[in-house]
Amino acid sequence: MKAVIQRVTQGSVTVAREQIATIQNGFVILLGIGKEDTPIIAETMAKKIAQLRIFSDQQGKMNLSVLDTGGSAIVVSQFTLYADTRKGNRPSFVNSAPPEIAKPLVNTFIALLKAQGVPTQSGQFGADMQVSILNDGPVTIVLEY
Repeated sequence: MKAVIQRVTQGSVTVAREQIATIQNGFVILLGIGKEDTPIIAETMAKKIAQLRIFSDQQGKMNLSVLDTGGSAIVVSQFTLYADTRKGNRPSFVNSAPPEIAKPLVNTFIALLKAQGVPTQSGQFGADMQVSILNDGPVTIVLEY
C-alpha cells in the first residue's frame, strides 16, 4: 500500500462536474493498493496517518496530528502510484491490485481512518476525477507498507 499525504488548507474532488468531496485543513491522501495488500496493512496505514505529526504547533514545529488540529481527510484511490516505468516509456501497472481487491481495501482504509477519529470523505473508485489540492507548506509525505 502506498499513500501520498498532502497537508492542505483546501481540497476537493469533482466527478462529471459535480463536487463529491470537499475539506478545509487536513489531508488529501492519494492511495494506491498493491496486489499483496491486506486489511492489516490498511489498519497500520490508517493508524500511522491519523497520528502523523505534520501540523505546526504554536512554536512553528511540526508537532501536531490531524486529530490534534481537528482536521479532516479526503481519500482518493490512485492505482497509478504502482506505475513501473523501468522498461520503455509506457507505464506498467502489473503491481496494482485489480479492482475486485483494491476497491474493498480502499473502503476498509476509509472506514479505519474514520474509526481513528478523522472525518473522512472520498473520491469515487474508478472514476475520472478532478482533484483540487491547495498544499499547505508545501508538506507532502509518502508512506509505503
